[in-house]
Amino acid sequence: MINSDCISCDACVPECPNGAISAGEEAYAIDPTKCTECVGHFDKSQCIQVCPVDSIVSDPNNLESKDQLQEKFLRLATT
Repeated sequence: MINSDCISCDACVPECPNGAISAGEEAYAIDPTKCTECVGHFDKSQCIQVCPVDSIVSDPNNLESKDQLQEKFLRLATT
């Protein structure tokens, strides 16, 4: 998830291979139904790598295992 430290710099949006990041009311937001934490694409979450203020953190309400993220990646890749 993207917390309130977000400065809306837009650095994360083009890095997301699933198009899960978009502008929200006050800051950017991540759609958890599209986010695979880059599993299936990269070894590390690209949005976290480029965020200049470290505002992207794990969402305690959407914790998923690597296996669950891989399954989601496969579902998204076939739709």
